[in-house]
Amino acid sequence: MHALGAFAAGLIFGLGLIVSGMTDPSKVIGFLDLAGRWDPSLAFVMVGAIIVGMIGYAIARERAVAFLGGAMHFPAARQIDQRLILGGLVFGVGWGLAGFCPGPAIVSLGAGQDKAVVFVLAMLAGMALYEIAEYWLARRGRLRAESRP
Repeated sequence: MHALGAFAAGLIFGLGLIVSGMTDPSKVIGFLDLAGRWDPSLAFVMVGAIIVGMIGYAIARERAVAFLGGAMHFPAARQIDQRLILGGLVFGVGWGLAGFCPGPAIVSLGAGQDKAVVFVLAMLAGMALYEIAEYWLARRGRLRAESRP
């Protein structure tokens, strides 16, 4: 039942991305081109998504378990820190350069768009590099802590 619910949610999300134009890199870049021929249409998509998300979170916060019976997990961190800002900037630059963000890229990959293949491969490589860097930094920190008297 969980897999079917996840599939239905993903299908609705993917269809929404296609209908809204979020899978079209030229439309996304047009939205981000504030100094040129700005296309504000995706702002309505984002506002709609924010409203739906706010309603969903309000309902979810009142529940002890998810609709499909799983545990509810909410972010514990509430502070805005350097990593969050840097990550947001890198995400925004990637979005602006490619016209894709992860969700629409995966939908576009399923539609067979060549650009999406390149983007998703680069995204996976970036995720792998992040994991390697986190492991290396954690190991380096442990080694330093162990060498202290």
